[in-house]
Amino acid sequence: MTIAYVGIGSNLEQPVHQVDRALHELAAIRNSRLTARSSLYRSAPMGFAAQPDFVNAVAALETSLSPGELLAELEAIEKRHGRERAFANAPRTLDLDLLLFAQTTVHSAGLILPHPRMHERAFVLEPLLEIAPDAHIPGIGFAREQLARCAGQRIERLP
Repeated sequence: MTIAYVGIGSNLEQPVHQVDRALHELAAIRNSRLTARSSLYRSAPMGFAAQPDFVNAVAALETSLSPGELLAELEAIEKRHGRERAFANAPRTLDLDLLLFAQTTVHSAGLILPHPRMHERAFVLEPLLEIAPDAHIPGIGFAREQLARCAGQRIERLP
């Protein structure tokens, strides 16, 4: 079994509900088990700013799936939530990102591990560190060191 971390985000159609529902669906992925989930966080959009704030979380899964198989499961969940990819950084009902798959690195057309921008995003790092305080990003370093570089990004833990 491998530990994988999944970033979860939504800013359309009741984002808190979308994230909570996605967490339940992650727990039902075949040959996998949800082992941890972070609190929910509200964050400012990045890239395309003219959209609502996001609700974000990170989940840990223990899985016997390959990275590609897990990614396919994540994409199927997104599709069930009505995910559309209109343009980069567009508003979305649900975004599931495979952040880390143990210390595996992959560079293929459909998958890059670790997630290529996770170390630049407080909305990924803060919830990740909540459930994995010693998280290490292959080729980058410890997540806690990267979070310090994201100090100007607005993020707040939801009650």
